[in-house]
Amino acid sequence: MNIAEIAQLAAKACNDKKAQNTKILKLEGLSIIADYFVITHGNSEPQVQAIATSVREKMEESQIRVRGIEGYEEARWVLIDLGDVVVHIFHRDERDFYNLEKLWADAPVIPLDEEAV
Repeated sequence: MNIAEIAQLAAKACNDKKAQNTKILKLEGLSIIADYFVITHGNSEPQVQAIATSVREKMEESQIRVRGIEGYEEARWVLIDLGDVVVHIFHRDERDFYNLEKLWADAPVIPLDEEAV
């Protein structure tokens, strides 16, 4: 599975738990942090945790290494490191505050593939 497919799979795992406003940003050539960011949010701490669990489980099922998960207990901003793909799962209030989409406004937004893997 290539990096773009991993980003799509992560986005699908988010949306499987009714994540809101899921976006994939292509950072390739713009950042050394990652090639893709998946950004989404949930409306409550339990939903944020459910979204994060869904992403972790989907990656493990697909034999994609999860390098780390930060922020799960607080469920305000969960970061899942998949190597060249980083998933940001916000509580809706934090998403508005941090506004990563504005910070990375030069990054192209990749359309979500609802049929992803």
